[in-house]
Amino acid sequence: MVLNSGSWLKNSVLFLFATFTACGNSVQPPTKITQSSTRTEVEVNDAIKTGADNFKVYLPLLQKKRVGIVTNQTGILTSGEHLVDFMLSKNIDVKSIYAPEHGFRGTADAGELVVDGKDSKTGLPVISLYGDNKKPKPAQLAGIDVMVFDLQDVGARFYTYISSLHYVMEACAEQKIPVIILDRPNPNGDLVDGPILEKEFNKMLGDAFINILSDENTDSYLHGMITEEFIKTHIKNFNKQFYICGPPPMMDAVLGQLANLGVDKSLITKESI
Repeated sequence: MVLNSGSWLKNSVLFLFATFTACGNSVQPPTKITQSSTRTEVEVNDAIKTGADNFKVYLPLLQKKRVGIVTNQTGILTSGEHLVDFMLSKNIDVKSIYAPEHGFRGTADAGELVVDGKDSKTGLPVISLYGDNKKPKPAQLAGIDVMVFDLQDVGARFYTYISSLHYVMEACAEQKIPVIILDRPNPNGDLVDGPILEKEFNKMLGDAFINILSDENTDSYLHGMITEEFIKTHIKNFNKQFYICGPPPMMDAVLGQLANLGVDKSLITKESI
């Protein structure tokens, strides 16, 4: 599918054609039909084929092009070969790797700073798209004819990969660089849940952010134990919906604190883990 995204990115007139190489078979799956006197049985081979494995579709688009690629350790073909190695083996002129949160090789912890560098295996330059440099700068896209995006997401709203895709598409549109998105199946695609984003949480994760409490201490988001004082400091209107999700002891503690603050039970949605 070819998508002209120029009409929806900010208020600019942008020119981006994103080619989606989708999951699934590019041809009809083989079917075996057997008949008996009472019924007909149909066996269908419906194995999923990821975008990366549909190389007969996207490799011709990369021939004689200077290629950038946004990927990490999940960019694997069914053969076990990494997409970057596969492209290099096919004489694709890969110029730069653009690394999301956790880095190109997936070795950085959640929230850990990812810096620019050079990949030790391929020798290719790695440009970080996590931290202060979320959106590729024009200078970082100089010399790139086409951008390839291949990241496995898991359908969790606090993952930053969908935001990285947005920033990459926006930057490439501004430089009139086409983007090829190699699709992968969402393992949680049948689940739709969670509260609506509040404006105060609109940071790196943009429209996909839900704040959660963890041991991670970062200046970017609130961190610490949820107490009544914490709640009163950060919430002024208690006549609103509250969504609580976590281990039962934590939920019991927060429910008690909300009750002490006069929050009506009908305004509280609970989900334990």
